[in-house]
Amino acid sequence: MTLSRDQMARRVARELRDGYYVNLGIGMPTLVANHVPQGIEVMLHSENGLLGMGPFPTAAEVDADMINAGKQTVTALPGASIFSSADSFAMIRGGHIDLTVLGAFEVDIEGNIASWMIPGKLVKGMGGAMDLVAGARNIIVMMMHTSKDSEPKLLKRCTLPLTGRACIRRVLTDLGLFDIADGAFVLRERAPGVSTDEIRRLTDAPVIVPESAVEMSF
Repeated sequence: MTLSRDQMARRVARELRDGYYVNLGIGMPTLVANHVPQGIEVMLHSENGLLGMGPFPTAAEVDADMINAGKQTVTALPGASIFSSADSFAMIRGGHIDLTVLGAFEVDIEGNIASWMIPGKLVKGMGGAMDLVAGARNIIVMMMHTSKDSEPKLLKRCTLPLTGRACIRRVLTDLGLFDIADGAFVLRERAPGVSTDEIRRLTDAPVIVPESAVEMSF
């Protein structure tokens, strides 16, 4: 059994700490907003100019003018602020984001990330990911372990144009949680029911499985 997207978001949300300023990238990472643990206060940041983003709205709460960087409708918590994208990127480039959660097409054992284009496919632009991987204090990549064609996305070396070099240290996929160290993906937690043999088979890079690696619980 692989993790569902909501389970992935719940696991990433456990990495949040009280007082963090957190940027959620477009796609799966936005689901983390629905799973902020009780008892902690974080300020969720969207690069289009919203600080204090809340969970996704119910049908009664939808406001077409309140959107995140992925054009999804969102809510704003009490105390939220709205400002220009220039000010938003100044926060990122100034090192004021404690954690960013990003999606990716590929990540490799050197900590490189490819997340913004696939050659030959229409691309709107590189977005804010290049600024985020350079400016955020910490980064977690949240991605599927394989492509739709079942090709590995955790690689010895990225094949797609890079978003950033040597900047990724932690990756969560639908198969497990990994750190990047010692020229390998180090398994910290595996999805319930997923074997280490399957993880190795679906990873195009060395996988280290320490004795401390555990099965995730929800």
